[in-house]
Amino acid sequence: MSEIRVQVDFAVVGGGPAGLTAAVIAAEGGANVALIDFNARVGGQYWRHGAGEATPIGQHHTTELRSLIARLKPLVSSGRVRELLGQQVWNVAAPNSPSGAFSLRTTATTGTSDRGYRVEAQRLLVATGAYDRQLPIPGWTLPGVVAAGGAQALLKEHGYVVGKRIAVGGTGPFLLSVAAGLARAGAAVVSVCEYNSPLLWARTPIGTISQPGKAGEGAQYVGTFIHKRIPYLPRHVITEIHGSDHVTGVTIAKVGRNGTLFAHRTKQVDAVALGWGFTPQLELLEALGASMRVDSDGSLVARVDHTQRSSVPGLYVAGEATGVGGATKAMAEGEVAGLTVLHDVGLESHTSRVTQALKRVARANRFAHALHNASPLPANLETLIPDSVAVCRCEEVTAGVIRAATTELETATPRDGKITTRAGMGRCQGRECGLAVSCLSLGTDTRNWSIDALRPTQKRAIATPISLGALAELDLNSSSGKDNE
Repeated sequence: MSEIRVQVDFAVVGGGPAGLTAAVIAAEGGANVALIDFNARVGGQYWRHGAGEATPIGQHHTTELRSLIARLKPLVSSGRVRELLGQQVWNVAAPNSPSGAFSLRTTATTGTSDRGYRVEAQRLLVATGAYDRQLPIPGWTLPGVVAAGGAQALLKEHGYVVGKRIAVGGTGPFLLSVAAGLARAGAAVVSVCEYNSPLLWARTPIGTISQPGKAGEGAQYVGTFIHKRIPYLPRHVITEIHGSDHVTGVTIAKVGRNGTLFAHRTKQVDAVALGWGFTPQLELLEALGASMRVDSDGSLVARVDHTQRSSVPGLYVAGEATGVGGATKAMAEGEVAGLTVLHDVGLESHTSRVTQALKRVARANRFAHALHNASPLPANLETLIPDSVAVCRCEEVTAGVIRAATTELETATPRDGKITTRAGMGRCQGRECGLAVSCLSLGTDTRNWSIDALRPTQKRAIATPISLGALAELDLNSSSGKDNE
């Protein structure tokens, strides 16, 4: 694998709302920036769009994306921003001294090139976003079952609809976005099963109303649901997925007090989209030793100050990695991070802009807290995840095995369970089963979850899979190419 060396003032990992905003602001202020993203186009999951599309179809905040892309293009043309797209960082190292540089190594993700980069940067922003949290239920390994975010990604980027008759289930307002998008694309969404009650939003009224734009967004979803006749079922859950070699149906139940399930009924479907919120991608931050905290939704997130600085000098974090809260929060944090970098390198200082951005961050954080309070994890996993269900698909570890290890072997943390049962030791390294293993080991009351208990579910020495052949070709002590382009 050829490796090209790139040296910049500021490296940004993640081209979504947070990373894209920070990269543009820092470059406009005079910094040389490398923008690294897994995808072939900037925008991230929220602004994901297909080739040739200027903006995503049917997505909010496209005005912001158009503006950022319009500002980005001349920066790329002038060389101020180096776009490293279709690349994923698999290794990162912090500076050995205050005058040193962060070192990032990438591998190609497009399948059309084996070229990788070694990026050296004085400052680094990690804005790697988040991915779907999953809870396993009977039948969840069948073909036709996808993560809610995966269903949306396939639709946005490729125009692919995962099924003709689809059931959507889990918790959180993201389910509304997924169902509305699938319905507009021609699918029959037979039900949207929301585990929690919408009345839970009343727990935090100030946070609920802190993002007025969300009301308009929600109204659009309601209009689509009415027009497409999509049944929205609060306090309902998909308890089982049926089929032999593909999904043929689902069983849906009402959720009573303390998570009791009753009034089961079956619906015929050929696809299921499941989502229980999101969890940040923290591999790079863990590798750099950044300080963490447990957010109100139980996710492990990076601890930052009000300027997006982390506990590691020169390392900044923005977006979902500081707490899942959506694109508005990510853009505001990205703006703060970009302006902070300019201040730290002595290029510019925009006190008034930072003040305004910080106000947007505060409002977005209040809304995120309300979102987490309105979308807690299921109270009774005994009824939702029976012992026979495979929790870790890679290692074929069932819920019964994990429960037995917890009670009989006193494996009180996910790390203990991982060692004794191998749950989370497969190819995905716990990305899919991490939430379920945590719930089975620690219970679903996230107030009892600790940093030490969750940290092992995020530690991955190599941040993304890379072949042994590619590793063997690398000189791990120096780069094998120069930036001659």
